[in-house]
Amino acid sequence: MNTLNKIAVILAVCFLVPGLLHAGDRYNYLYKGLPFDMPVLDRPTFPANNVSIADYGGVPDGATLNTEAFAKAIQALSQKGGGTLTVPSGIWYTGPIVFQSNINLHLEKGALILFSSNFDLYPLVHTVFEGLDTRRCQSPISGRNLKNIAITGEGSINGSGDAWRPLKKSKVTDSHWQRVIKSGGVVKDGNYWFPSKGSLKGNDMSDMNVPNGDLSDEEWKSVKDFLRPVMVSFIECENVLLEGVLFENSPSWNIHPLMCKNVIVDNVFVRNPGYSQNGDGLDLESCQNSIIVNSTFDVGDDAICIKSGKDEDGRRRGMPTENVIIDNCKVFQGHGGFVVGSEMSGGVRNISVSNCQFLGTDVGLRFKSRRGRGGVVENIYVNNINMFDIATESFLFDLYYGGKSASEALEDGDETPVENIVYEVDETTPVFRNIYVKNLTSRNARRAMYFNGLPEMNITNINLENTTITSTFGGELSESDGITFKNVKIIPKEGPALILNNVKNMDATGLTYPDSLKEVVKITGKINGKIALPKMLKADKITKE
Repeated sequence: MNTLNKIAVILAVCFLVPGLLHAGDRYNYLYKGLPFDMPVLDRPTFPANNVSIADYGGVPDGATLNTEAFAKAIQALSQKGGGTLTVPSGIWYTGPIVFQSNINLHLEKGALILFSSNFDLYPLVHTVFEGLDTRRCQSPISGRNLKNIAITGEGSINGSGDAWRPLKKSKVTDSHWQRVIKSGGVVKDGNYWFPSKGSLKGNDMSDMNVPNGDLSDEEWKSVKDFLRPVMVSFIECENVLLEGVLFENSPSWNIHPLMCKNVIVDNVFVRNPGYSQNGDGLDLESCQNSIIVNSTFDVGDDAICIKSGKDEDGRRRGMPTENVIIDNCKVFQGHGGFVVGSEMSGGVRNISVSNCQFLGTDVGLRFKSRRGRGGVVENIYVNNINMFDIATESFLFDLYYGGKSASEALEDGDETPVENIVYEVDETTPVFRNIYVKNLTSRNARRAMYFNGLPEMNITNINLENTTITSTFGGELSESDGITFKNVKIIPKEGPALILNNVKNMDATGLTYPDSLKEVVKITGKINGKIALPKMLKADKITKE
């Protein structure tokens, strides 16, 4: 057998026996130099069974409700051991789709799954939202305790979120506002629209979107319209793949893997209007071993967000989000490009973020929490990040998070907390430490960075290397310990390059700045431990208060 024939036979065998090609090989490059141990993930594989939604009575006319057709097709595939449910071109109008194990929902070119805005199709279920055990309406796409599930293809999924979400008048044009209020619903204080009285009632009895107190079944039903679901909810699932599809217009968060293992998100487009309340892109919560790559986010809240439960509920669950690789993602509008928190009570560790662009987000790198959360965020590695037109901070730690976006807090004139009380450290004290950022470039931010830690638990061991930030204002660090700058250039239009308040053990010898600055470093508060500044920095450019 000559060489060409041998190659032909090898290729033929590989195509006939896909198992000979390791599915994880396509992601091997992500593991080179990874600073923590993480299993190499395999893409889930599925039996050869392939059916079309049209085979089970589905009609792609945008008017016929296909809920039953999806249920029948998934059940039939499941009885065969699983396989691929193909959704051809067309508009497939439907109620909730519930996954079973070993199912690949594959959307062909031109296929749009459009979820109904009839709230009656989405019953109340027990679930988790914003890190708390609670009730919400059933998600448009859901699955629990499953293995080997996927949503793939080149089509689109639309959650009809505009029908669910409240709307603030300040977020939209006058013509948009008038169109919405004429559609029905109720308006609060002349500037806040809700789709129904029940939705408004739920808002008024809730803390950050979750109703307070021990509600009766009747009380839950009375506020059902307020309990907007996440669009894609996979809970305690293993081997999850989302690839190639557009996910848009979600009722609240868009994609929410919760307590899942081995999650791959590859080449998806996640989109929500800029005015969308709680319009997060991806919220990865209490998950182990995840890859998010080659994807684009353009959303109304945080874009790529890492969570692990909230307060007592999160600490009781005790499941950190760990072993996550994020690479080659783009974020347009959003409250944060890469975000940790504020629900991080179960802990977050071993996260790699590389080769990403944040283009017009409120914040670039956003870490947020508050007293009461507890949890430890550590071993975060960020490399090769480019940002442009950041509305507030390129790099933010906010340990006084109050539920607003950074832009909203700025617009409302919220001031930095000034505290003389040092609280006792206990299980409710959040911890942020051991974070490494290098090769970061940010142009046209409002403020270079803002670290605002707690006096009883400083932000600790934050390392910034090979960074250039041009901004209106320089960086401000408060209640921070063990901060290191190596080859960090801050170019502010106004004020000093760096303001340090109650900062200790800082090595800023690697700080560079424009020679034209009249004031380079401003130091306030207590100085505990050495603060090392650039050797060439003249004393008259340092202010101490």
